[in-house]
Amino acid sequence: MRKYLSVGLLLLMLGLAACQSRDRRTPALGEVYAGPATLLLRKDIPLQAPVVATARHGDRLEIIQHRRRFMKVRTAGGAEGWTEDHLLLSSQEIADLNVIERRARTLPSQGLASTYEVLNVHTQPNRFSPSFLQIKEGEKVDVVAHVLSPRAPSQPKALLPPKPKKAPSNHKPADAKYQPPPLPPAPPLPSNWLELSRTPPEISQSIAADKAEAKAEAERFTPPDDWSLVRNAQGQSGWVITRRLYMAIPDDVAQYAEGHRITSYFSLGEVRDGDQIKHQWLWTTVGSGDRSYDFDSFRVFIWNVRRHRYETAFIQRNIEGYFPVLRLPVKFSSADYPGFSVCLGNDGGRVRRSYAFMSPIVRFAGQQPCENPDSILLSTQQPAASGQSVSVSRSSQPGSPSLYSRLKTGLGTLAKKLFNR
Repeated sequence: MRKYLSVGLLLLMLGLAACQSRDRRTPALGEVYAGPATLLLRKDIPLQAPVVATARHGDRLEIIQHRRRFMKVRTAGGAEGWTEDHLLLSSQEIADLNVIERRARTLPSQGLASTYEVLNVHTQPNRFSPSFLQIKEGEKVDVVAHVLSPRAPSQPKALLPPKPKKAPSNHKPADAKYQPPPLPPAPPLPSNWLELSRTPPEISQSIAADKAEAKAEAERFTPPDDWSLVRNAQGQSGWVITRRLYMAIPDDVAQYAEGHRITSYFSLGEVRDGDQIKHQWLWTTVGSGDRSYDFDSFRVFIWNVRRHRYETAFIQRNIEGYFPVLRLPVKFSSADYPGFSVCLGNDGGRVRRSYAFMSPIVRFAGQQPCENPDSILLSTQQPAASGQSVSVSRSSQPGSPSLYSRLKTGLGTLAKKLFNR
């Protein structure tokens, strides 16, 4: 009997020891968050390793081991697995993403866009950043901003806290039995050592020219990517490749794009033609190529009730335009009219030009300084709301037109009223 009790006690002690060993966890090296919409954690580093757990975007994870660009993390439920470091977000990146999402909610929409296939939404304007959301085929999203970003791999992230610096040791090595011989004195510096240490100007210029040429060649062969900041119906915001989007303006207007890409569009009102209701449209377009600005022309289309077709009421080309384009009431000749304003580059600066839409005529109503010329996402000043009226000082308008110009304008207006053209 005593023998059986001893064996049972031994088995109980072994079981308790096993439980304690299972509860003993590896200490965490740092804290990160899951970047993609679905993050697969594998048992080992190779892609063929089985999946042991799944994390969702924004889930808190603990780093318990790292090897080169791979991290072993632990979920809140205790599951542990390996993933790549570029799929993880630091606490600072999560905070930046939340700031961009909050500010994107206040930015005016530049038009609805859609896609022909499933489109990944990224946390940053970079191909290698995590994709935390997807736009389904035919789903419409608001375009709110645009940026050019270099096509380059993401830089290594500081996901792990820096190692603490070791305090210098006070240990002094014991004196050797035999002291080494003294060092010989250093040779004296030559009298012209300063001149010898200088790089000749022609060599410095050659090195600078080679660096500039190498940089230009690298930029030429690796063009930047064009990204758009979009906002879905639930208020979530992120970055997508611009060329994967198409603006959802009706085809009977989009056919006049002449090979240019439509970057924004707005309805300036409606007109009835029989049993049909047609919109008056404002759009901005940009030609091919990579440009830091958002559009190089804008145009107003009106529906001609007599000819049953769209016609151009106003157009301006060869400009440098920047978002946001605002649709808002504009004061002109002591009266309020529906209108719009655009931010244009002007002699190194930017001005916001306002236009009154007196269907079917468009009139310049003045200008004022543009908002912060820096990226609007980084600016603390928000643009005026789309329904806010802008009153522009008459002193900001161009000089008084000549008699010939006034007569020409008056006759043109009279002809349009008489012949509906």
